[in-house]
Amino acid sequence: MKRVKMIVAYDGTNYCGWQIQNNGLTIEEVLNKTLTELLKEKITVTGASRTDSGVHAEGNVAVFDTENRMPADKICFALNQRLPDDIRILQSEEVAPDYHPRKQNCIKTYEYKIMNRKIEIPTLRLYTHFCYYPLDVDKMREAGAYLVGEHDFKSFCTARGQAEETVRTIYSLDIEKAGDLITIRIKGSGFLYNMVRIIAGTLMKVGMGVYPPSHVEEIIDARDRNAAGPKAAAKGLTLVSLDYEKELEKEIRGENKEWSYTLSQEEIVTQKKAWLTIHRCREEDFDRLLIRVVHQAVRNGAEKVYVKDEEGPGRILLGKSYGFYIFRQEDGEEEWIVTEK
Repeated sequence: MKRVKMIVAYDGTNYCGWQIQNNGLTIEEVLNKTLTELLKEKITVTGASRTDSGVHAEGNVAVFDTENRMPADKICFALNQRLPDDIRILQSEEVAPDYHPRKQNCIKTYEYKIMNRKIEIPTLRLYTHFCYYPLDVDKMREAGAYLVGEHDFKSFCTARGQAEETVRTIYSLDIEKAGDLITIRIKGSGFLYNMVRIIAGTLMKVGMGVYPPSHVEEIIDARDRNAAGPKAAAKGLTLVSLDYEKELEKEIRGENKEWSYTLSQEEIVTQKKAWLTIHRCREEDFDRLLIRVVHQAVRNGAEKVYVKDEEGPGRILLGKSYGFYIFRQEDGEEEWIVTEK
């Protein structure tokens, strides 16, 4: 048995997204069926990003397990001969048996394209959002700057009726204009349901003059989907790439006006320990921050996470209800050990 990783590109126009569902054909369904036929065994792929209906991809990632003896790097060539023209495997390779594309630290890059002119160009209609109203790109860039960094992006998420941590980190947001084509390129640690499309819709409202650029900060603060702009059309969105972390970061910093913390990971590899210092945090965000960052450290390999709250150590007393055992160090210093159950 071996695990094979694939880089998958597709035109999402004719598909109901990535994930198998009852209302139409999906990318996952086509891959499962074609791989099963090729390898003569039941194959089920696991994707890194479950793109929505109509969304495109140049670099989605998927894995599957197989007992077939075909070399992993040759599977892409054999599979492409059987796939429809709008799906291609750009690369295939063998990976570790425990490799999971959604449980690895990575940077996701999306592009949203807007055709900004009076009359739509037919050849671009499937891959761009058409906007006839003139957009002020400089104001859109100014607005986009408020989104960079670690924030609670609840205002930019379509509710799915389930609890989900809504804090994400956007590393960069660039907006370029070439002729009539505006491209929003956004890199982040991960994205909520419809997050990029809602960001694009909100930035277009800024470009039209409906919102001033500074209003984006108010939208973030509201933590309310009704505060943000509309969700832009799926066809303008492309998942460009997923760049996986090759070496664990020694330090992670998170800072905005609500909180500031530092997670040191230097001892994770050698001693399975991480050190979290919470410099400041609003009371209402404290529990979520502690749980979120400790879970991240444990996922990265820590077995113990030492936590120090510089504002008020008493706040760390969450107890077992949050899934942690909590101990105070015997030396009496304001430092705590938090380990998962």
